[in-house]
Amino acid sequence: MTAKLTIDPAFAIGPADRRIFGSFVEHLGRCVYGGVYEPGHRSADPHGLRGDVLELTRELGVSVVRYPGGNFVSGYRWEDGVGPVADRPRRLDLAWKTIETNAFGLDEFMTWAAAAGVEPMMAVNLGTRGVQEACDLLEYANHPGGTRLSDLRRSHGAEQPYGVKLWCLGNELDGPWQVGHKTAEEYGRLAAETARAMKMIDPSVSLVACGSSGRGMPTFASWEATVLEHTYELVDYVSAHTYYDPADGDRASLLASAVDMDHFIAEVVATADHVAAKQRHRRKLKISFDEWNVWYQSRLQADLDRRGWVEAPTLIEDDYTAVDAVVVGDLLITLLRHADRVGVACQAQLANVIAPIRTRTGGPAWRQSIFHPFALTARYARGTVLRTEPVCPTYATKRYGDVPVLDTVAVHDEETGALTVLAVNRGTADLPLDLDLRGLPGLAGAAHLTLAAGDDPDAVNTEAEPDRVTPRELAAPTPDGGRCAVLLPAVSWNLLRFAPTGA
Repeated sequence: MTAKLTIDPAFAIGPADRRIFGSFVEHLGRCVYGGVYEPGHRSADPHGLRGDVLELTRELGVSVVRYPGGNFVSGYRWEDGVGPVADRPRRLDLAWKTIETNAFGLDEFMTWAAAAGVEPMMAVNLGTRGVQEACDLLEYANHPGGTRLSDLRRSHGAEQPYGVKLWCLGNELDGPWQVGHKTAEEYGRLAAETARAMKMIDPSVSLVACGSSGRGMPTFASWEATVLEHTYELVDYVSAHTYYDPADGDRASLLASAVDMDHFIAEVVATADHVAAKQRHRRKLKISFDEWNVWYQSRLQADLDRRGWVEAPTLIEDDYTAVDAVVVGDLLITLLRHADRVGVACQAQLANVIAPIRTRTGGPAWRQSIFHPFALTARYARGTVLRTEPVCPTYATKRYGDVPVLDTVAVHDEETGALTVLAVNRGTADLPLDLDLRGLPGLAGAAHLTLAAGDDPDAVNTEAEPDRVTPRELAAPTPDGGRCAVLLPAVSWNLLRFAPTGA
């Protein structure tokens, strides 16, 4: 059980777009209320934004945050969430069977995004609404002034336009569970009409067309093909969503989840390129992988069934294990490996709901296990993504057949000369790795961080034990003649750092 890996800067994929390290804030459970927003909390600022969550968001390295949904957006009236809070209506949220108070809306989110240092990514409702409402929202958010809606924003305290550049044209409208579910033909026409109108108001916006809500949907690929035949020349991205459920106990397959994500991306790219060839487009469309994570999804329906119409219930608050963290780290490797075609990615979600950050209402906030591979990857994966082709053993899985034990990607920072190698050992035994760096001479080992699940795979971080699952530092790799030997612990995510000698 040994592996070999050669790193060479000649095999560049593309730049590691910072937008790959995105997150997602939806009006679902306690993601907003009790998560990012909790007036009266001891850390809250005058706007009611939790300071401890803001601090952790900045530490996480989040670049862009998608809002306000998700399923929630398909029945949402954006106007409900602006203006004096006391005048805002309480509504039934059909997506998650809860009461929405609208105490937190667009203006609060934009204030939060500025405080967190993240780029906002807004979604418009194309489920129950359409072209005019999307244009109204864009006018409110981005027009400087002198119109009813832009002046309304100014009267609410935002003199300058928000300048939101990323917009989702609806959410998962291929899904029968979606309020306003549509056929591909219906959605494609509506999305095209909306895109044309939005770009009349602000030609600088980048738009995301809804792709399939999962690779397993019966309409997958045919949905993308039909939608893009309507929208290809009008949009900048097509979305992809996927979640991986550990609940069936098939740990070997769970650890290989990135294999499925890899195929998903390749198939969406192939479909988009087919439409481009058919319509004679030279521009290559990119993917916005704006929902992804590990999610114990099989528990969701029981959660919903035992609740009535209440405000901000405790919903989908999964406790993430050490194994889950390794899987999340591997999914990030896959997103980076497709840096030439994945331009945006949002881990769902940011706080409490299937999230790297957990809180107790009125209490502390802490990092879940999955926080760490995300934060470290966002911090160090800067520069040009390099193609890697590890030579390694395989192991058998029920879902995906035989898969490689080792998954890797490398990122070379040409400005500093630093190299970051991310490696996941999916196997249940330690894996010796022979690393060939002769294509990048003059590098010295700087660090080896590992998050290993082999000893305690079900360990989780809790309020009482917030640091039970954290990365640990191993001896830095020591290149000799451009080669070095590294031992990757069983079931582990690893970050190897190299810097120019003397740096």
